[in-house]
Amino acid sequence: MTIAAPPTRRDIAYRGFHLPADTTAGTVDERGRWTTPPVRVGFAVAEVVPSWTAETPDGCWIEVELRGWHGEAPATGWYLLARWAADDRTVRRTSIPGQRDGDAAVDTDTLVVTGAMVTGWQARVTLCRPADSPTGPVLRSIGAVATGPALPGPTGTPEPTSPAARGRVLDVPRYSQRLHAGQYPQWGGGGDSWCSPTCTSMVLAYWGLGPTAEHCSWVQPPGPRPVVVHAARHCYDHEYAGAGNWPFNTAYAGLHGVDAFVTRLRSLAEAEAFVAAGIPLIVSAAFRADEVPGLAYDTRGHLMVLVGFTADGDPVLNDPYAPDDDAVRRTVPRQAFEAVWQRGSGGVAYVLRPASVPLPPPPAQANW
Repeated sequence: MTIAAPPTRRDIAYRGFHLPADTTAGTVDERGRWTTPPVRVGFAVAEVVPSWTAETPDGCWIEVELRGWHGEAPATGWYLLARWAADDRTVRRTSIPGQRDGDAAVDTDTLVVTGAMVTGWQARVTLCRPADSPTGPVLRSIGAVATGPALPGPTGTPEPTSPAARGRVLDVPRYSQRLHAGQYPQWGGGGDSWCSPTCTSMVLAYWGLGPTAEHCSWVQPPGPRPVVVHAARHCYDHEYAGAGNWPFNTAYAGLHGVDAFVTRLRSLAEAEAFVAAGIPLIVSAAFRADEVPGLAYDTRGHLMVLVGFTADGDPVLNDPYAPDDDAVRRTVPRQAFEAVWQRGSGGVAYVLRPASVPLPPPPAQANW
């Protein structure tokens, strides 16, 4: 939606902004602010991760805030999770560090509840544009995923699986991030750290979407795959100094014609429902070398595309941390991979799909 409240003018000193050197601070019209109704989740909340899709013309940006909710009243103050723009020529997208009090703290893309009793969340989005801009931002979607203090361990009761996912591998293109090693190091050190935008690029390509050759023409020399470099630049968080901010990746994907959001899944059984529906998932895991057979490297956090399952239920991955495209496809043991995915990120997954492709039916306690 466009938020067409009467404009409120404010002078911004751009304190805390990351701006190109030639940017001149000036007067900004704050075109509108929209606050979601409180979303009550029915359990004690430990973390909330927002995600959104929006359009921001040149010089415009949005600011995304969260606060905790309990009962009939707010449980925390507001915390600024993102100052986001689609491009980086005027206002560079950034998370906002240093926000911590007795109730909660901001950890890059996540609101972490530390002391308050929180059983729900509320989001607020501010659309900002320069005073002389003929157009302003448009908010397309806003949401969040809330999780409790710890995900439940195995119950001993097998979870229902999706038979249609067993033996199904989606035809997601294979992109190696390591082909871009050393390329454009100003965005997180180059390709060796670009797992997230490489995965986002793979899934956009699966849907036949992504930036055009004209949009990527600035990548010179073009290298092995300009769309990956373009994604790394346009997912880059200038405060975090990396391209792995979860909602920045889904917001980038949303610019290319997909519905995109971050969620947390409880198990690979839930992930199977997406594969059965023809939707690959981008999943985040942390592990030690060989903790998962077939993944012989250490990572404190790595993104891969879950493209399918074997007939026996083992996950099939497009792992961008490979020496070349041919080596990207890997099959790993189900139990070992599920353990490091749940432990490392709490089951984080990016869901990217055209609106014409329906999501699978959600579980009783919906997380999508």
